[in-house]
Amino acid sequence: MDLISLPPCSRRTELTAMANEQPMALSPASTSAIKISTTFLKTPVKTDQEILQNSMLEDDPNSNTILPSNELSEEHRTSLEKPARWGPRHKGAQELAKLYSNGKRTQELICVYICISLMILNLGLILRHFRLERISNVVVAAIFGILTADFGSGLVHWGADTWGSVDLPIVGKNFLRPFREHHIDPTSITRHDFIETNGDNFMVALPILGKLAWNFFTKTNAEIQQDYAISAYLFLCSIFIAMTNQIHKWSHTYWGLPKWVLFLQNHHIILPRRHHRIHHVAPHETYFCITTGWLNWPLEKIKFWSTLEAIIELSTGHKPRADDFKWAQKRT
Repeated sequence: MDLISLPPCSRRTELTAMANEQPMALSPASTSAIKISTTFLKTPVKTDQEILQNSMLEDDPNSNTILPSNELSEEHRTSLEKPARWGPRHKGAQELAKLYSNGKRTQELICVYICISLMILNLGLILRHFRLERISNVVVAAIFGILTADFGSGLVHWGADTWGSVDLPIVGKNFLRPFREHHIDPTSITRHDFIETNGDNFMVALPILGKLAWNFFTKTNAEIQQDYAISAYLFLCSIFIAMTNQIHKWSHTYWGLPKWVLFLQNHHIILPRRHHRIHHVAPHETYFCITTGWLNWPLEKIKFWSTLEAIIELSTGHKPRADDFKWAQKRT
């Protein structure tokens, strides 16, 4: 069942059922999502039971559209007094949200504005030097740019999810904190504005866009034409990198998405919601790529992430996701 297409009265009924937490009463959409790992992907990434017991409901998992208290059942009102398993009432999530500082906000604002300026500048330079005979090069550059961004998103996501601590100086509160919060309150990202959602990814794209603009202004026209395919690749890759967390946000958004976003999700051009749900099965150990998710299945098939984790744990003695687990346990 797709709640987005339901009329308000039916949607309210469905939300009430979810609020009452009846885990076995799965909708067809949820059942379909659970079967992804065994049918569409042709390999068991997670069993049906693991997904059922260790992930949130497919639709509005944290009651992000909260029901008025008079519409909640007595049973659910009583359950609200218990320690939250996940969501905005989870103690760990609340502590992590409070660590978002004014300094971090300033850094994000600066990065977003500079990055957008460089995007516009580089787009103009790319179009200025475009030649129609190079269209095939641009298409190939776009494909490789998407794949690079998807793998890069997985590498960063895996590293930040799996290693390090929020207590680390500078890096911890500023860059690891959002990853810890996201696992215990996944739809918090849907309550973040454009700046908070995209600030860090725009920061990652800045060096690429800066170097690209430098090349355009310092190279001769002949050199620019010779390196045009590489320039197109770097530009498109930087765009995909910058937009990764916005795409990630859309994968957690269940109401009000534009039709063009739904089209891209439904055709797996960008990260689909049901596909990303596999990552949000505790202990969040798979499907880290969040730009398109195209590389998730092949990387899982060759045990890429688990092999890296085994090597690092053997070499350092550090256990993967120890800090993530610590914050997840702060329920009281």
